[in-house]
Amino acid sequence: MSELDTAQRVWQMRQTALQGDQERVTKQHEAGKMTARERVLKLFDTGSFMEADTMQLDACAVSGSGTIDGRLAYCFAQDYTSHGGAMSVAQAQKLLKLLRKAQMTGAPVLLLLDSAGARLQEGALALSAYSRVYAQLTRLSGVCPILTAVLGPCRGSAAMLSQLSDALILVDGISELELHSALVTGEKTSVKLLAGNGGAQMVVRTEDEALSALSALVNLLPASNTEDAPITDGDDLNRTLVNADALTAGDLARELLDEGTGIQWTADYGKRLQTWLGKLGGRSVGLLVSDATEEEGRLDIASCEKAARFVRFCDSYHLPVITLVNSNGLTVGKPSEQARLMRALTQLSFAYAEATTPKAAVVTGNAVGAAFVAMGGVRMADIAYAWPGAMISPLTADTAVATLFDEQLNEGESRETLKKAYIASVDAVYAARQGIVDDVLDPAETRKYLIAALEILASKHEVALPKKHANMPL
Repeated sequence: MSELDTAQRVWQMRQTALQGDQERVTKQHEAGKMTARERVLKLFDTGSFMEADTMQLDACAVSGSGTIDGRLAYCFAQDYTSHGGAMSVAQAQKLLKLLRKAQMTGAPVLLLLDSAGARLQEGALALSAYSRVYAQLTRLSGVCPILTAVLGPCRGSAAMLSQLSDALILVDGISELELHSALVTGEKTSVKLLAGNGGAQMVVRTEDEALSALSALVNLLPASNTEDAPITDGDDLNRTLVNADALTAGDLARELLDEGTGIQWTADYGKRLQTWLGKLGGRSVGLLVSDATEEEGRLDIASCEKAARFVRFCDSYHLPVITLVNSNGLTVGKPSEQARLMRALTQLSFAYAEATTPKAAVVTGNAVGAAFVAMGGVRMADIAYAWPGAMISPLTADTAVATLFDEQLNEGESRETLKKAYIASVDAVYAARQGIVDDVLDPAETRKYLIAALEILASKHEVALPKKHANMPL
């Protein structure tokens, strides 16, 4: 075969790959979905994406690298228009090749999942392919950010791929993420149900929003664990917070973070403790905010599990962790739930204690009992502050009066007077005098103080004890 014939054959194969099966492409569009290549081209900077292994048609996926706002990233997009994007030995090999490149060069991996599942014709070989991918993703976890969007079906073993991600984005009406189909369970698994049970970090309305969210995350995160996230200019470093002590948890998070940078994490799960990713003074941070409007901010199993995972995620990529504490302790559940709550609470405390990234805390309201200990214990933080109205106590004021001052109550002393006296004995000023917090802040100045704290802690370095890993109470 001449060089001309070979070149013609290569061109034809490339065109076949790029054009795809037009009938199936039309069906994909009719279902309200983009094709794999359309998604990739929309996600990456114009002309920057370099596709790899284009002629490996039996892999049923688009793979390659490019830049997003000038930052290198790798992408693997399953092609549902080709054999349903099914996972096969060929697809696994293509994905593994991409993951190894990401590991060597230190760059984020974006997975766009849209697949009917494993290629059943390959039998056990397809299952073996999944296991190799799981192993490599596990090795890459905490090394390079793994960001996933489910943009179609993702069932069975494929669903596990999504849960190995640092961030998982679902699209309402398009994502079909489930271990078992409705044929097995008798009920379809909705996106809202998954999100409400902690199955995803973000839910968006359209594919375009999912791709925009991926771009935003790439810009907030470092390329790998050997680098820091990029520092940007923007919001006024000296901006004060207006009526900070009257803001809701969500509004406080948005006001504290640099304008327009806040992304709420796992919003529909564990609502008593909100988690946010964003910029503060140009630095990427993880922010945890107690929501006192949700059962007085009392920690439950869901909020502890969510927060523990979030703190560990931030620590993996050296994102500073900032905690705003306003919690009246723990939820009072059934005796059968005590073991799970103890374990979840310990997981949260463990995550804070183990994290070596810079940590700052502000007690904005009540910090009661085990909730105070679990949420960084403030003294687990490198720098800690309190607002004037804060109270740090082993008990709520009402419980303390009933428990500690029963004799005075019996003698006719006013419950309100005793309550005020108790609060004064455990308030922010007392905490500062005892060294429990570093200072008492005007709430309006919180943002300025935290920006300064991040600057102080930028060079923080800790030496870990020699061990393989700690035994987290999972």
